[in-house]
Amino acid sequence: MHRLQFHYTLSRDSSPALVRNPLIDLLQAVSTQGSISAGARALGLSYRHVWGELKRWEKELGNELVVWEKGQSARLTEFGAKLMWAERQAQARLAPQIEALRAELERTFAEAFDDSVHVVTLYASHDDALTALREHALQQAHEKEPGQSQLHLDIRFTGSVDAIRALNEGRCVMAGFHTLLHPGVKTLTERTYKPLLQPGQHKIIGFAQRTQGLMVTKGNPLALTSLQDVATQCARFANRALGTGTRVVLDELLTQAGLTTHDIQGYNQTEPSHAAVAHAVAARQADVGLGIAAAAQRAGLDFVPLADERYHLVCLKSALAQPGIQALLQLLKTPVWQAEVARIAGHVACQSGEVLSMRQVLPWWDYRQKKTPPK
Repeated sequence: MHRLQFHYTLSRDSSPALVRNPLIDLLQAVSTQGSISAGARALGLSYRHVWGELKRWEKELGNELVVWEKGQSARLTEFGAKLMWAERQAQARLAPQIEALRAELERTFAEAFDDSVHVVTLYASHDDALTALREHALQQAHEKEPGQSQLHLDIRFTGSVDAIRALNEGRCVMAGFHTLLHPGVKTLTERTYKPLLQPGQHKIIGFAQRTQGLMVTKGNPLALTSLQDVATQCARFANRALGTGTRVVLDELLTQAGLTTHDIQGYNQTEPSHAAVAHAVAARQADVGLGIAAAAQRAGLDFVPLADERYHLVCLKSALAQPGIQALLQLLKTPVWQAEVARIAGHVACQSGEVLSMRQVLPWWDYRQKKTPPK
């Protein structure tokens, strides 16, 4: 079974919508012109190039394509003729779809050449509010007149730590991560995020406050109301992977409860997302997992709140003046968007769109000069 790959070109000129393979053009030219040399001239190519390409394709496909004998016109083999037939069939059947695909690609790429269209690439820990924000921005863009500023969000979901690393490595212009509402000093949260964020270089942007809690089956049959209950009941736990913000939050909460990772059965059994944890509980593969209320609600689970946290957006200070970032900040400040956040289970807008002092929300830096004790 041979696989097909499609490619497209960008050009200022208008041209028919075609999905063609160079081999088909070679076969068509040789078949029509009756020789390799004449086919090469018709294509504006050298005889050597056409000969070499035919031989390469024969090796690639494992079949002869052209029969040429001294004193006779070159002709296609049965296999070569069938390839030409398959091409004609495909073009006849797919021409409308190909034209529609070309038109859609042209519309999409037209935005790349439109100075009023802004694209913000965001790597972030998954949150339902971000998915809603992407759709909200898209809807707003569709409602605007041509020439008005439009915002598109290119969101890649990953763990909180990886999201900030992507920002620092230049793979995105903004990152999304979350911490407990009041992160303490000398904690795992500080040890995790402080090395990745630098005052004066990064800027925190307010986004949302949400609740993390225990996702359990309907009726909460094990009566789990705390992590201590999870440990005592030996409940099977579905965890998140190392590097995710929820894993950091869990470890903080365990420390606060005087528990260790060994107290949680299934601590090393990980799932890639809140939705995956919820699915594991709903499928009875686990008794409980830590996640957000929206994920529990979608999976038909009960939700036991444990802790409030802030979801932060962060960008480089140098990026704040970019038109895309400015458009995003304005969108986040609108009452319409903030009301939409409030409709998501366990969420509420929190200083949405405001550029915040890093020390204000992540109190790990103290710039006060320490007084030298008297001698």
